[in-house]
Amino acid sequence: MSVEQFNPDQAALIDVTPAAIQHFSQQLSADSAANAVRLSVKESGCTGFMYVLDLVAAPSEGDREFTLQDGVTLYVAEASASVIRGTKIDYVTEGVNRQLSFLNPNAKDYCGCGESFNVG
Repeated sequence: MSVEQFNPDQAALIDVTPAAIQHFSQQLSADSAANAVRLSVKESGCTGFMYVLDLVAAPSEGDREFTLQDGVTLYVAEASASVIRGTKIDYVTEGVNRQLSFLNPNAKDYCGCGESFNVG
């Protein structure tokens, strides 16, 4: 399901696959103190930015709120919007491992360990 931003003249802010929504829903069910997922980025690693996903009870000031399928609420930090615009979040299985995957069209470089990325 695509999440649309408030400004219809700009591209979609983020796209979240059904597999990722189901993963978020399961994580929220296991945490009685949280009722939403918050996505942001922070400066980190050798390349520049790192995704931060938190289970939260309420948005932070300036967060954009999106309602996904299955009643999952996603908050996106406004300060991170330009870095993540157009990102697709998926939950993928690779062998015996399962993890969230971020396909960010703005990312130009990734560090060797895959923990950080650069948009410059």
